[in-house]
Amino acid sequence: MLTREQNMPAAFASRRILLVEDDEELRYAYAAHLTANGFLVEEAGDLASAHKSFAATRPDVAILDFRLSGGTALDLLPKFKELEPTVPIIVLTGYGSMELGVALIKSGAEQCLAKPVEASALLMIVHKLLENSRNQQKTLANNTRRRRVVLNPFLGESPVIRRLAEAAAKVANSQSPVLIQGETGCGKGVLATWLHENGPRAEEPFIDLNCAGLSREFLESELFGHEKGAFTGALNAKPGLLEVGHRGTVFLDEIGDIDPNVQPKLLKVVEEKRFRRMGDVRDRFVDVRLIAATHQDLRHLIETKVFRSDLYFRISTVPLAIPPLRERQDDIPAIAHSLLLRICSDMARPPAQISPKAVERMRSYYWPGNIRELRNVLERALLFTDRQVLEPGDLSFEPGPEHGSNSYQSDWTLEDLERFHISAAFTNENQNVEKTARRLGIAKSTLYQKLKTLHLI
Repeated sequence: MLTREQNMPAAFASRRILLVEDDEELRYAYAAHLTANGFLVEEAGDLASAHKSFAATRPDVAILDFRLSGGTALDLLPKFKELEPTVPIIVLTGYGSMELGVALIKSGAEQCLAKPVEASALLMIVHKLLENSRNQQKTLANNTRRRRVVLNPFLGESPVIRRLAEAAAKVANSQSPVLIQGETGCGKGVLATWLHENGPRAEEPFIDLNCAGLSREFLESELFGHEKGAFTGALNAKPGLLEVGHRGTVFLDEIGDIDPNVQPKLLKVVEEKRFRRMGDVRDRFVDVRLIAATHQDLRHLIETKVFRSDLYFRISTVPLAIPPLRERQDDIPAIAHSLLLRICSDMARPPAQISPKAVERMRSYYWPGNIRELRNVLERALLFTDRQVLEPGDLSFEPGPEHGSNSYQSDWTLEDLERFHISAAFTNENQNVEKTARRLGIAKSTLYQKLKTLHLI
């Protein structure tokens, strides 16, 4: 009676095994034992079906009988390695010799076992190969993590950011797709990274791609990869980011910009975990957690036939909304302090501070560029002063399209409008009260009072 082996590693549960054996009785015995121990087993009995199954299932390990109908393992190994070079392959042979073993290893086999092989021994070797493969993935992922600074997306104690932190903590361990919504510069990428690092795939790859402005062809090639000759200039086959991120997390920023013709292919990945490289006719299996982000109103894009409703409902299983900085002004001191420490470190200078008046000036500003703009303001201030304490006069809010009429929000109050207009004029005149009053057409004393009331000085 087949039983489940003791101490089966949890990390190996549901891993895929391709078992290629032309002896049906032996294939059944091996498959039953592997299945009883938590593996998903795909079976094949000849050369052609083995190649087809390997291309379609993307196994974690392949077990391959040497002599098959239509050829031998030496015919299959190069094809398997071309398709998936990292998949470990075990070859079983009843015709063992030193020369054959060397030839099989050179062709890409990880292990060569002489028949007959006990099912329990085969299982132990599968575990060993998976453990080696997992350790290699951990090393690669850890090296990537060391290069990637994981920031705290929940700095501050405002009610809106506390609610976001609570919601994110609840979904971090989920495998469901997440849709992060928020204005440009509010930290969507930071939150996506945090979700990955605090989820069950933290030791696996984290792949991010900003979809804004990418052509259909480039986006398809980046996401799905391509075969040699798929288009002009495709001199070699290339795996896509989905394959690179297998078992990890794929973060698609600005997903609202994805070409409508690519959207159904992405939907297939989310629903069926399958995709095709450009120029290929074979489906490939991939296991990734999708995190998407956008600053756009996807429901409006659905109404205008720019975004597919079925894709929207699949990626928005867990929606998370990041509040703009103007809705969490009490958090600005904590965020500014954290940013300032990192900027000073990058500049190799001692940690700087922000004066209370400078903090109040930042709190009164509308921040249309959100946290990204706050970082720019602080970095610019440090570049032009040697002082260790930043004052209001050191903060320069550079005018640009994002500060003009296009930044107007229909829910602004008159006080919002007044603060925004006076702050922009005061900044443009380099904090000169007399010039600013003349520019605004009001008395100097009136402007001075308004600057105090609005905490701009």
